[in-house]
Amino acid sequence: MTAAHTPFGIDLSNPELFQNEEAHEAFRILRREAPVHWNPGTDEFNGFWSLTKYEDILFVSRHPELFISSRGIAGPGLRHPERFPGTANAGNVSIITMDPPRHVKMRRLVNKGFTPRAVNAMEPQIRQIANEILDQLDGKQTCDFVLDVASQLPLAVICGMMGLDRKDWPLMFELTNGVLGSGDPEYQTVVPEDQRGTLQAARATGEAARQRMMLFFKDVLEERRKRPGNDLVSILVESEVDGEKLTEEDILAFCFLLILAGNETTRNAISGGLVALCQHPQERARLQADMSLIDSAVEEILRWTSPLHHMARQAVADVEIRGQMIRAGDRVIMWYPSANRDEDIFPDPYRFDITREPNEHLAFGIGEHFCLGAGFARKEIKVMFQELFRRFPDIQLAGPPERLRSNFINGIKHLPVTLGTRRG
Repeated sequence: MTAAHTPFGIDLSNPELFQNEEAHEAFRILRREAPVHWNPGTDEFNGFWSLTKYEDILFVSRHPELFISSRGIAGPGLRHPERFPGTANAGNVSIITMDPPRHVKMRRLVNKGFTPRAVNAMEPQIRQIANEILDQLDGKQTCDFVLDVASQLPLAVICGMMGLDRKDWPLMFELTNGVLGSGDPEYQTVVPEDQRGTLQAARATGEAARQRMMLFFKDVLEERRKRPGNDLVSILVESEVDGEKLTEEDILAFCFLLILAGNETTRNAISGGLVALCQHPQERARLQADMSLIDSAVEEILRWTSPLHHMARQAVADVEIRGQMIRAGDRVIMWYPSANRDEDIFPDPYRFDITREPNEHLAFGIGEHFCLGAGFARKEIKVMFQELFRRFPDIQLAGPPERLRSNFINGIKHLPVTLGTRRG
């Protein structure tokens, strides 16, 4: 497919558009000129409908009877999945790719671990972890904020909730990068260097990381069956749905989702939040002068960064949206960064405003698949910036962010910073 087949030559299936930070200008054009449009795809990927307006994404998210998740939630799907054995159904039993009514029943199993009460109860522990992370910066003048700070807090929290040994946390970080960053050559270490950057390399990377993670959690399950503990994995091992124990496949898929979703997006919100605050010094100064603004600042960071570029659904009936007929079987992709800067919803949407009110962003999605860990993400972002600015009030960017090559995850791989004078 050439770019001429898409409105204004904008091809949202191209990850370089996002890596090069060109997507927001593209979305601005599309919202105005082609808010619902068909992308015919390529020889490798299926065609899909793109939704760029807030209200349309709201509509699709709130009608799971019309738009299902069980055919996959990321990207348009491969035209020829048979070329990639073992990947066609990977993860399809996870709650994120389930439809009602089973989705609701499965989600209830772990809901109580993610309630506001549970989140607030863990705040002292989250704050302690944040300070232990910042302690590691003693004596340093510079660091990679992603590797040394932003990635460490959400990883520690979700691994702790799942009862994973501390020695295994770096492996979880590595495998998360392999699964969710499989399209980025930096993470394609399972193939020779001259093959990196290809679709084949991406599929091989993602599959290798997925298989290693499944093998890891099989061992964890075996251990929990012998010695259950007070953690999410033990809860899943003991749980029943409709009077039946969960299958091993169910539990493995749950663990797979929890570890991926529990660390990747929050990591990127923290990293992206620091970039936004450093690039908007007046807003940063307002926050540092009055940390009571932290809650609204967190919401603006989430709107601004939109850590997840999209989610996908498949139509199961013919549905018309803005005069475009979406046919049963068609793939629909909801672009959250576009919705979160929709001029019809957010006044002056390209202004970063830590006191923005209201701020009903869609960074966590909406509807039945609203992010289970949203409360923890908010708390972790809040605590990290409270402690970071208390201890390193002069932290500054030392170079541009190095972004992930992906149109699914709005990731930052590396972020060099200077720490400045330490206090506290």
